[in-house]
Parts: sequence; C-alpha cells; structure tokens
Amino acid sequence: MKASLHLIGCAVGLVALALTGALAQEQPDAFSIQFVSQFDYPGTGNQTRPQKINDNGDIVGVFVDANGISHGFTRLANGTFSAPINDPNSPTPFTEGRGINNSRLVCGDYTDSAGAFEGFFFSHGTFTNYDIEPTFTIVLGVNNAGDFVGSVIPSSGIQSGFLSIGGNVTEFTVPNATATLAYQINDRNTSCGYYIDADGVTTHGYYRDPNGTIHAPIDPAGSTGTIVFGNNATNFIVGRYADAGGTTHGLLFVPKGNHFLVYDQPGATFTSLNGINRSNTIVGRYTDPNRLIDHGIILQVVRTSTDVELPLAPASAPAQTVPQRVVHTAPAY
Repeated sequence: MKASLHLIGCAVGLVALALTGALAQEQPDAFSIQFVSQFDYPGTGNQTRPQKINDNGDIVGVFVDANGISHGFTRLANGTFSAPINDPNSPTPFTEGRGINNSRLVCGDYTDSAGAFEGFFFSHGTFTNYDIEPTFTIVLGVNNAGDFVGSVIPSSGIQSGFLSIGGNVTEFTVPNATATLAYQINDRNTSCGYYIDADGVTTHGYYRDPNGTIHAPIDPAGSTGTIVFGNNATNFIVGRYADAGGTTHGLLFVPKGNHFLVYDQPGATFTSLNGINRSNTIVGRYTDPNRLIDHGIILQVVRTSTDVELPLAPASAPAQTVPQRVVHTAPAY
C-alpha cells in the first residue's frame, strides 16, 4: 500500500515544520574531524566521488571516466574496488551508486533510453530497477532494514522526497520548497536531505523525524547554499556548504546543540562530506585545485574539537506562502 503525504505551498499540515534556526544554542560535545586516507578509482583521469559508507567500512560511489561517463562503484573496507557498476537498462551508459547498507545492498540511479532518471538496487551481481514515477525516480540511500529514500517528480510537478519503510511509500515536500530530495535514512528511520527554497535557486539542509516532523533549514552561519547528504544511527549529519567567497566546505552537523564542524581538505577550495557510519567514519571528496581532479577521502570524527565551529545561521522571518513553481533538479553528489 502506498501512503502519500504532500505539503504543497503552506506551513501547516500532517507534517510539522520545526525551525531549527530558532532553537537555543546549547553547549555541544567537543568533536574534531581527522583525515585518515585518500583514494581514487583505478584508471587515468577518473573523477572519484564517493557517496556513502556502511558500518563495515564498505563505500559506494560514482566515478566519472576520462570520456565523461558516470559509473557506479564499491570499495570494500580492505581497499578492493569493484568493476564499474552499469545498469543494463542505461544505453549511455550513465549509472550512479548512491547508497549501501551492511549487507552490501547498493542503490542508485541511472538514465534510460529516453534520458529519464530511474532508480535501481544492485546485489550479488543482479539489478532490480525501481520506479515510482516513470519520468523521474532516484534512490539515494538505504538502511540496514532495507528501507530507502530518494526523490520523485509526481503528477503535481513538484519534485518531492520519498521514504519507503516496510514497503509503504510516503512522499513529502518541505513547505514552500520548489524541490525536495531525501538522501539517507538511518536505522531509526530518521531521514535527511536538502531542498531548494522558493527562489528556485538556494539550497538548505533538513532532517525529518520518524513521526514526520521536518527540521529546517539547516544552514551554518555564512552559508549561501547548504546540501545535506547523510546521517548515521545517532543522527550525526554530513554535507557541505558554500560561502560568499565561492569556497565549498565540508560540514558535520550535530543536532544536539545545533553544532557545526567545518572540514576543509588542505589546499582545496571544494570539500564535500557525503556519508557517515555508526563509528562516525566519514567518506567524502575534494577537488584538486591544480589538476581539477576529484579524490575520495576517509575521515574520522573524534572527541576534543580543534576544527572550526559555526552556529546555525540566524533565523529569518517566516517566508510568505507563495504558489510553488516547478523546479526539477538532478541530484547533487
């Protein structure tokens, strides 16, 4: 049975919106983010863009080859890479590995013969395609129970996030958002992702409680655009944000105390943190500013902070409810 839930253009409904920017700034636990290692998918000129990491240290991601073609991949905890993962229904090919759970079930998206985004699951060499809406369905995260999240464009035309829990699908939008994408769901069924606000351009992070409460926006002070990619069992949340100077920083958000940590790979102007596991091991990427090549990185969250800490951006006045306009966005990575 499919259960659909929509919040279109208003700030009231079955899902409550909690404005985290208005919460008190409590003193958080002290953490820092430490570099562990760098890795690249084998081959000359490949762009390596990891997406998620499971509790065993296995990683899923995307690599873009020298011809500009996107392929999925996995990297086991022992450093062994899979062959390229290419959905057989993608003639381009174009396949992106997006999520992985402890049983190494991989989810992701591909483009079909019509150029539409479709979702897939991949396990033990077998693809299973997944399609809620035939024109746009992407599967972006999967938990250890096999529940999963992503984004669809329904008949209403407003790009929505969705959750599939126990086979029941719930679609939702952040109020006043022109597009909503759900990127990860943890084992407690708390999900997270990002949305595009009413201007059709600016991105903000959010997380959604199992009861449907949406906490938004999640923006560190100084952000001109925030993207949230993943959370773990304790709801430590990772992503990235851009500042007014054009630098993109990796971020860790700890909801307890509304606490951000910023991580920048030395020498890079683009760093993104994309997945975090139960052990607080993070996988992400940075762009080499000289060669413009993306490299995968593994990081570890430890106690006793030495990194840059930022508060949430100040709460703004509630936005006036406006009719939503259709904005369709391919998923960030």
